[in-house]
Amino acid sequence: MASSPIHPFPKLQRLPVTLPIEGAVRLELQEGIPVLRTSTAVQKQITALLHKQQASELSAKEAEEFDQYEGIDDYLSFLNRVVRNLLQSQQP
Repeated sequence: MASSPIHPFPKLQRLPVTLPIEGAVRLELQEGIPVLRTSTAVQKQITALLHKQQASELSAKEAEEFDQYEGIDDYLSFLNRVVRNLLQSQQP
């Protein structure tokens, strides 16, 4: 059995001030595997920032907030991959 490469666990430096303390993440099941996703409210904030970025209208503070949301997305993606890989490795 070949071992998979070990990836460093990502580290978040801070969270966006607009990120709600509760209800920021939701849990879904995909083929029996739990998947973490940002909530609808958080997605709306990210979409608003994305539209402003595409129109070149982001302030420095908004650009920092958008970068922080990208970090959260990377973090959740990493967690989802780890969970999926662990569960798939346990299948006979």
